[in-house]
Amino acid sequence: MTTKSPNEALKSLSIVLPDAPKPIASYVPARRSGNQVFISGQIPMSNGSLISAGLVPSQVTIEQALACARQCTLNGLACLQAEIGDLDRVVKAVKIGVFVASDLGFGDQPKIANGCSDLLLEIFGDRGRHARAAVGVSGLPLNAPVEIEFIFEVE
Repeated sequence: MTTKSPNEALKSLSIVLPDAPKPIASYVPARRSGNQVFISGQIPMSNGSLISAGLVPSQVTIEQALACARQCTLNGLACLQAEIGDLDRVVKAVKIGVFVASDLGFGDQPKIANGCSDLLLEIFGDRGRHARAAVGVSGLPLNAPVEIEFIFEVE
């Protein structure tokens, strides 16, 4: 695991966070309560459109779904940064909820969730370890294949 700060880790991974996505309905992207920040469910939007759409694995491959989970994570971190100003203020990732639009009988949602979990570990090191749920659902907003929500503890 990394001992770098999150900002140093992002730089070494050649990752530039996107602008925080705008909500697509009546909610806020992030809400701080005490020392916790709750990030609303993020879908894999990049430059204003989904990077993939449909059910996993019949319409979206596992590899594409992993990329979607990674994009959801970058969008969530962009929302977190907009809320707290600096990712170096993150004490730890507390929990993520991963929703995968799945074909009937598909059971590899945890594999898709690793796209998020692994990236959080790359960026935050041990502070990125978290509890999580990985759930299969019949559909998600805008026909997204993956949606992820986050809880972080911050300074």
